[in-house]
Amino acid sequence: MEKPTQKPKNPCFGSGPCAKRPGYSLSSLDTSTLGRSHRSKLGLGKIQRALEETKKLLAIPKDYLVAIVPASDTGAVEMAMWSLLGPRPVDVVSFESFGKGWYVDIANELKLENYHLSVSTYGELPDLSKHNPKHDLVFTWNGTTSGVKVPNGDWISDDREGINICDATSAIFAMPIPWSKIDVLTYSWQKVLGGEAAHGMLIFGPRAVQRLESYKPKWPLPKLFRLKKGDKINMEIFEGTVINTVSMLCVEDYLDALQWANSVGGLEKLIERSNENLRVLEKFVAENDWIDFLAKDPSIRSNTSVCLSLKLEANKIKDLTQLLSEQKVAYDIGSYRDAPAGLRIWCGATIEKEDLEVLTVWLKWAYEQVSNK
Repeated sequence: MEKPTQKPKNPCFGSGPCAKRPGYSLSSLDTSTLGRSHRSKLGLGKIQRALEETKKLLAIPKDYLVAIVPASDTGAVEMAMWSLLGPRPVDVVSFESFGKGWYVDIANELKLENYHLSVSTYGELPDLSKHNPKHDLVFTWNGTTSGVKVPNGDWISDDREGINICDATSAIFAMPIPWSKIDVLTYSWQKVLGGEAAHGMLIFGPRAVQRLESYKPKWPLPKLFRLKKGDKINMEIFEGTVINTVSMLCVEDYLDALQWANSVGGLEKLIERSNENLRVLEKFVAENDWIDFLAKDPSIRSNTSVCLSLKLEANKIKDLTQLLSEQKVAYDIGSYRDAPAGLRIWCGATIEKEDLEVLTVWLKWAYEQVSNK
């Protein structure tokens, strides 16, 4: 085929940091907080607005608490695990790199004695029915590196005795979250909304608060992980008084992303945009026998971090991604370093469907170029 002439308006299809919202410009950000303290009336007001707008957009129940914490989604997950795990056995569901990472920390760093691992290969989901509701649970809602998601929260008991910690960083704002099934949820700004890195979001339900106040870990907690003041939860953290200094520029960027999300129709529309983007790739895969989804089962297929396998050797896949990058058509679409060789194309809400449609034409052209070498 001839070399395509039309290119995506935005070639950023990487899975984190992800594409900024359509029409984004740094000049659109309010810079009045730059150089000001995050503890000032102005700075604290911006942080509190970010928390309130998050609650509204995600329809988070009123009795759930939301905080901005250090070290992105990783920091939020670690903070929850180190503060809450220990009094009960822990079930860990692992179906990609980050879920495996949480298991390694539970086994090797926290050194918990009673944990159970449910694991699957890339592209598949473990047997979720094996989770014991008397145990605590740590899991990712969407596998950023595998293109696999949990289909729903039905497998989590309403009568559970343990608490769960859900890493939802590449699911939130793109997939429905049943809050009644969630005790702790974490994410970062850099995924579906296209925000900036380094800041995490920690959401605590009532059962997580009860665990925090009734349990003291046997290990010391560094300052960055401390969520209590005395024997009670430190409510100031969930009211905008952050543990360490935040970037006010990143806060403004997050507020801009939240405003854009509301302008396009809110959470329902964000989910719809991601689903429409996935359908573009599903159509393309159905029409070409040299490419397939890593997740064969559509019910567990991610609509954000879409992972694809190709009928090419690993070195030729690398040539393909390099070729598309050199042509300024698609950046950062190679599979994650621990995952099988292939492509990982971000389909979150900040990606325009039309750009994905153009990308598929280039994918076909690039495949022909490298396969004929």
